[in-house]
Amino acid sequence: MNHPAFPPCPALQVTARVVEQELMARNTYRLRLHCPEIARRIVPGQFFMVRPARGSDPLLGRPFALFDTFDDEHGQPVGFDFGYVTVGKLTGLMPSWQVGDEVSVWGPLGNGFPIVPAETKHLMCVAGGIGQTPFLAVARELLTSRRYGLPVRDVAADATKVSLCYGARSAEYLAGLKEFAIDGLDMRLATDDDSRGHHGFVTELLRQSLASDSPPDLIYCCGPEPMMHAVQKIATAASVACWLSLETPMACGIGICYSCVAKIQQDDGEWDYRRTCLEGPIFPAAKVVF
Repeated sequence: MNHPAFPPCPALQVTARVVEQELMARNTYRLRLHCPEIARRIVPGQFFMVRPARGSDPLLGRPFALFDTFDDEHGQPVGFDFGYVTVGKLTGLMPSWQVGDEVSVWGPLGNGFPIVPAETKHLMCVAGGIGQTPFLAVARELLTSRRYGLPVRDVAADATKVSLCYGARSAEYLAGLKEFAIDGLDMRLATDDDSRGHHGFVTELLRQSLASDSPPDLIYCCGPEPMMHAVQKIATAASVACWLSLETPMACGIGICYSCVAKIQQDDGEWDYRRTCLEGPIFPAAKVVF
């Protein structure tokens, strides 16, 4: 699969405006920003850095993955949604942001998911925690007429079956289910406490699918590192191509500070550090060294 080594479109730093805020699940929100400059450029799997437009506390922005873009009345992308969980200082402040508030955004950043090859029969997305966020745009790109990027990505996988295996600790943490109600998307849920869907790990749903009559021949994965490590092992054992969207903590988002490095296997078999924000966040699973 062809995959860009660097961001497909140069990043911008702009001031965006809050359009909407919604509680999706326990401690989990969807924030909508009006930001046409980035919305026109971003592709599934890319991210952006966000911080308050004024003040210096917190000083550094935080990375958030694209959930999806939204259009104006003329069908042109004018903004984007992203999901977040209130776990730190900035995300703890964000639920208080009101419609019309200004925030500083820079992006799009990262390389994004590769374009799914036309011959792919079944794409399986595997997500844990807030890791489902990048897969809404992936699903809409393949199953609807939604298109992304500048220039627009040429997607020709119309016959591809798309599934999403999504796991959380409890049903109250499953976020964005109404957004994922897309015709043609096979949604499979798992919870640790048996409050909804399969009782157990989301990786068990992946194993079940691989043993079925319609196994995936391509896997995209995002979520907690132990889950991604398990998916890597399962995909390798099944000889199925797999890409991981790493959630490595970041400070700058543009490759300067080297705080987000990950161990990536090189062509000579040795590993070296690669910046998740620049060379990633999407890497072939077989290349990631956990």
